[in-house]
Parts: sequence; structure tokens; C-alpha cells
Amino acid sequence: MHALQDSVLLYPVYALLFADAGLTTAETSSLFAIWSVVSFVCEIPAGALADTWSRKRLYALGEVIAAAGWAVWLIQPSYPGFAAGFVLWGLGGAFASGSLEALVYDHLGDGTAYTRIMGRARMAGMLGILAATLLAGPALRSGGYLLVGVISVATVTAGGLLALALPEKPRGGTDDGEARNAQEDGGYLGILRTGLRTVTGGARVLRVLAVAMVVPGFSALDEYLPLLAREMGAPTPDVPLWFALTALAMAAGSGLADRLAPDSPRPLAGALTLAAALLAAGSLTPHPAGLIPVSAAFGLLQFAMVHAETRLQDAITGPARATALSVAGFGAEVAAVLLYAAFGLPVALPLLCAVMAVPLSLTALLSLQR
Repeated sequence: MHALQDSVLLYPVYALLFADAGLTTAETSSLFAIWSVVSFVCEIPAGALADTWSRKRLYALGEVIAAAGWAVWLIQPSYPGFAAGFVLWGLGGAFASGSLEALVYDHLGDGTAYTRIMGRARMAGMLGILAATLLAGPALRSGGYLLVGVISVATVTAGGLLALALPEKPRGGTDDGEARNAQEDGGYLGILRTGLRTVTGGARVLRVLAVAMVVPGFSALDEYLPLLAREMGAPTPDVPLWFALTALAMAAGSGLADRLAPDSPRPLAGALTLAAALLAAGSLTPHPAGLIPVSAAFGLLQFAMVHAETRLQDAITGPARATALSVAGFGAEVAAVLLYAAFGLPVALPLLCAVMAVPLSLTALLSLQR
């Protein structure tokens, strides 16, 4: 869900940690649902806090809180401990969500430049996931889940602290008159109302917002990739290697996002349509080789996520950018919860993954509507 929090050794194997602790697929899905519920409850209030306080400080705080959640997993590796860790991770993710994106867009002020910078940044994040995935297997063999978890906690904590060095315009300063007026009109609540009005002010913004909500929601599918690899016959020590292929495809999707202009919905719709076809075909292949088209689908989904986010950024005006982006994050978490609920059904995992091609195709059609 979040690039830095995903670029750790724990990420490609934590679903296996739950399985090895005795949790069923349904129990694992319930943990993912807890994660998303906490995230979307806190998402919009956290966005308004970023607009009134400090975007970089809230981002840094979110990273540290997420790392604390993983530490709880190491201390108490059982369902209650995993649930408590996901509560902290959900809160930390809500703090980080939208804060960094708003900070970058305000600094650049241009959708094309934003697509280029964020595409490359996401590519670097995916390559970080790739490196973590390749190292997760050896680390798991050497020190088990404890070693993997300790390195992950330290990495994300350090990254959050480094974010404090980023430049940031002061909230409500003389160069941000609209923000100052909104704060004077009601402080925190004034900014919150401004952000909500921004994303509900017209049919075009609402349509772009809907797509920007739904597309990231499908990224929740990657939580099931380790389990899908196992279902396809991959040995547990080889699962991180297959996950590395997906990370490489996602890095390519992010890096290529700026090759096509985000001002047209056609690249976005095309990427979603092709991703749906590849996801269905790969998931129904009864062999680990099926993960090759599945990985390509995730690469296209990453391309689509950058385009959907940029189109929303360009549509937002006013001082409450982080609040407006948090509304999209809220919608993405709702979509993820619905996905987790679907994966809690007593249906074979490969079939459930293949069925996700249907809503992906519908989202592609929505992105083309005028």
C-alpha cells in the first residue's frame, strides 16, 4: 500500500508468517480487513491534519508507527498480536497516505513533471521491493522471521526520520493565503470542509476521483501473491523469487508511466484492460509459470495508478490538497476491504484472483466516460 513500507524484507513473506502461525486464509483476510478499516477511518482526518500541521512530519510519524506495528508481530506472533500490529500499520499508513504526494505536487505545480518524478520514485520503490524480495529468502533461512522483522522495522524507522529533511512550505504562511483563510474560517474543520468541497465540486472531478479510488484498491491483490504462488506449486523458499518478478514488473510500469501523457484517459483505460486479461489468464494457469502474466498485470496496474493519481492531482485546486487526496485514499481502502471480503469466501484462491478481471475491466470503461 505504501512504497517505503512495502520495500522491506518482511513484505513478501508476512502472509507466510501468518500461515505458519496457524492462521487460515479467511483469518488472514480478516486481518487485511482490520488493516483497511483502520486506514479508511483515519484517512480523511489525517489528510486534514497534514494540511493544517506539517505534511513531512505527519509522513515521518506514519512510518514510525507502521514500524511499531511490525514489532508487535515479532513480540506476539498470534492472531491478537497480528491484529494489533495491523491497527498500528493502518494508522501509520493513513498518516503517510497523501502527505508526501501533496508535498511533491505543491513543489512541482505541474502534472507532467509530477508524473515523471512520481513515476521514477515509484520505480525506485518497486526496485526496493525487488531487492527486499531477493534478500528475504536468504534472511529467512539465516535468522527466520525474527531477523526479517527486525531489519524491516529498522529500515522503515530510518526512512521516516530521513523524511524530516525534506523542504516544506509552512502551512497557512504568507505564501499560502487560501490555506490561511480556510484555517481562519474554522481551523482544522475549515480545511477539512475545503478539501471535501474540492472533490465534490463537479462531475469531472468526481469521475476522476472514482477512478483514483478504485485503481489503487486492486493493489491489495499483491497481499495474496505469496499464497497464490504456493497454490501454483512454488516451494516456500522460492516464493520471494516469484514475488521479485512482480516487483520488477511494477517498477517497469512506474518507470514507463511518463512515456504517455496523463491528460488523456486512453493509456489508463488500455493498461487496465490488458491487466485484467493477463490477471485472469495467469491466475488460472496451474503452474508457477502462470505468475509471469500475473506479474505483467501488476506492472500495468502500477502504470495505471500513476496516471490515475496524476489526473486527480491536476483536477484538485485550493489549499487542502492532502485532504482531497485522502478522500481518494479513503475510497481505495474501501475498495480493498471489499476485495478482502471477497477473498474470505470459500472459493479457490486462483479462481478468486481471476474473477478480479471483471471489476478491472469495468474500471477501464469508467475511466473513458466523458
